[in-house]
Amino acid sequence: MSIKNKLQYIIKNSLPVDMDVNNIIIEIPKDRKNGDYSTNVAFLLTKKLKSNPMLIANDIKDKINDEMIDRVEVASPGFINIYLSKTFLLSNINVILEKDSDYGKSNFGNGERVNLEYVSANPTGTLHIGHGRGAVYGDNLAKIMSWAGYDVTKEYYVNDAGNQMYNLGISIKERYKEKCGLECNLPENGYHGSEIIDIAQSLYDTYGESKLEADIEFFKKEGLDILLENIKKDLDIFRVNFDVFTSEQTLYDKGLVDMTLSKLQRSGKCYINEGALWLKTTDLYDEKDRVLIKNDGNYTYFLPDIAYHSDKFNRKFDRLIDVLGSDHHGYIHRLKSSLEILGYDTSKLDIKILQMVRLIKNGEEVKLSKRTGKTITLNELIDEVGVNASRYFFASKSLDTQMDFDLDLAVKKSNENPIYYIEYANARISSIIRNKEEEYINSFSTIDNELAYTILNKLVQFEDVVIASASKGLPHLVANFLYELASLFHSYYSTEKIVTDDDVYTKERIALIRAIKIVMNNAANMLGLILREEM
Repeated sequence: MSIKNKLQYIIKNSLPVDMDVNNIIIEIPKDRKNGDYSTNVAFLLTKKLKSNPMLIANDIKDKINDEMIDRVEVASPGFINIYLSKTFLLSNINVILEKDSDYGKSNFGNGERVNLEYVSANPTGTLHIGHGRGAVYGDNLAKIMSWAGYDVTKEYYVNDAGNQMYNLGISIKERYKEKCGLECNLPENGYHGSEIIDIAQSLYDTYGESKLEADIEFFKKEGLDILLENIKKDLDIFRVNFDVFTSEQTLYDKGLVDMTLSKLQRSGKCYINEGALWLKTTDLYDEKDRVLIKNDGNYTYFLPDIAYHSDKFNRKFDRLIDVLGSDHHGYIHRLKSSLEILGYDTSKLDIKILQMVRLIKNGEEVKLSKRTGKTITLNELIDEVGVNASRYFFASKSLDTQMDFDLDLAVKKSNENPIYYIEYANARISSIIRNKEEEYINSFSTIDNELAYTILNKLVQFEDVVIASASKGLPHLVANFLYELASLFHSYYSTEKIVTDDDVYTKERIALIRAIKIVMNNAANMLGLILREEM
């Protein structure tokens, strides 16, 4: 049970009337003078008890009695401020050392089945920095939710059907013809990236000129296999992996797209206009109706998307989370409208929109790759600053805000660089505890530094930070916690000696910093970071 949950039950048992424990709000005041934790529960009871919140708060305060609490104070106009016992905070050191890599885990999610879809980049090119931000968000959220007791399936949707794949096949064939010494006629809506030339070269190296008469399907399949494999390799380098890759083409092959179309037609919400089949999504949330089948008989991309989400619902997930690019704002209402027409509960669907990333170097925005003259790829970013810096910088910002990624800052070997600062804290602790045996300490008698107690308070909060991050879909809460804990350690290290001639004194502080290191690394693991032991 997390510290906030424990306090909720302590407060509940001290109330003059019954109250749902989940309605008891426990917060951490910005100023520790107002307590380690605070609750406004007295205000919530004023109407029921027909009394002044100060009187209610004092009545609750007098009934609170628990060994983990040092004292309780009431502050005008009725806040109840709680100060944790130092004995309790110190005893948590051994809890952390015992739980080790499991410290911070909980069963808050109660095994709820969550499908988390992210990245899902079209397999027609390489991953760029926008994909990188989405990849970090999705991967971190999956890890954090798993820590908080959710059953998470990480999924990548492969758009391997439709016109874009046909254009990919044509583009590769034309580049292949070029390798064979023939004229290359790339279509206007074809793919011009260097990766297409590389694929054509690979096919020429393998087959020579023997595939000049092969149909577009051959080049499409070869290109898809190569590009998807490259995407998987890039993601693996970025420490991102998936449980499921779902192919759009398989939705067609299994008849799920046509089945979805039939259901929509039977709903009475479809109509013909100018030879096209429309879905009346304006009956629900959408600003305009959407085309399902164009007047040339071809399906729009929207129809298989509806079929895909129907399939996810039918796989009995309790929640669906999609992480999409900033150009998908209008997509939310049309998708939810369509799914509700099919009878699904769209309150279970949560669509996260990631905002743009600007790369900054020498104080100016970097828009294009020096290597290709086009969008900067994820691989180029990793080459420039490394995986840890890339992941931390993406993780530290809320997904719904535009972010400036400072390339110069990300490689700085100074305390200005947050990932360097975090890794330096871990390396410092590692150097101190190296070759020192871990010992269980029955009681802590020498730790009396106020900064140490601030750190102990921070460590106690960890499980609640994980729960808040998981339940609200905000992985940056864990990233910020990690930075704050590292910063507290650096401050503590500069104010108090850790290793002295006093054996008891030293052992207690070694235990404390071991606990700090465990929590730092648990937070880092959730963010896909591998902290260095030496610097």
